[in-house]
Amino acid sequence: MYLAVNGTLMRGFELNKNLTAAGGQFLKETTTGPCYRLWSISDRYPAMQRDPDNGSAIALEIWEIDPAGLVDILVNEPSGLTIGRIELADGSSVLGVLGEAYLAAGQIEITAYGGWRMYRMSSQAT
Repeated sequence: MYLAVNGTLMRGFELNKNLTAAGGQFLKETTTGPCYRLWSISDRYPAMQRDPDNGSAIALEIWEIDPAGLVDILVNEPSGLTIGRIELADGSSVLGVLGEAYLAAGQIEITAYGGWRMYRMSSQAT
């Protein structure tokens, strides 16, 4: 199965080891369709939510993973992150990591950066 990741599970970030340990194989970088918003949760990880009216394209990675491996990953994800259908730029959809609405309350919206990697590389991130 395919899994879209948009934060600390991506290559070069601290939880990527959870993805590779679960047997995940990197396939490609891409973006979502222009219908998502992204928040920095205490500058530790992002939370992405669908918003067809106010969204933008968000950078992410597509990985191939066995369904049993997905369970291993979910057990180690922060509370409030979940799996749902994510629309990709090409119009297709895959399962991916999304954040529940309560996570974004009072957090910094980083949609304008276009993704977690770009935000972390900016001078705005601590």
